[in-house]
Amino acid sequence: MLSQTAEYALRTVVFLADRSEAPVRIDEIAAALDIPRNYLSKVLYRLAQESVLTSTRGQGGGFRLASPAERIRLLDVIEPFDHIGSQRRCLLGRAVCTDQRACEAHEAWKEVGARVAAFFAGTTVADLAGGAARRRR
Repeated sequence: MLSQTAEYALRTVVFLADRSEAPVRIDEIAAALDIPRNYLSKVLYRLAQESVLTSTRGQGGGFRLASPAERIRLLDVIEPFDHIGSQRRCLLGRAVCTDQRACEAHEAWKEVGARVAAFFAGTTVADLAGGAARRRR
């Protein structure tokens, strides 16, 4: 459903939500999540540009959430990479697929797409954070 880049962004933001307020370095994130460092670096900088994360340079620097996890929607995290919201692509890849000029899958996919968009818009990072701690109990 999500591109690999959007998945990496989501995994990273949830990982950071589970960490303390201190910035976390790229190398630590990459190792913990098994994401190539160079790829992760581009994802992190884009999330910082979008004000999802903040970055601090130098010793003791790294990345952390720009806002409390309760205020960051999953849509805020993935939208810079995947457009889930209002502009969904045709499931069959057609250039024009509207209610007036619908493909064979349009009606069913429209409903599913709306539910997916609602999930990402209505779910926060805090809703997913802490999962590892809950699984250990």
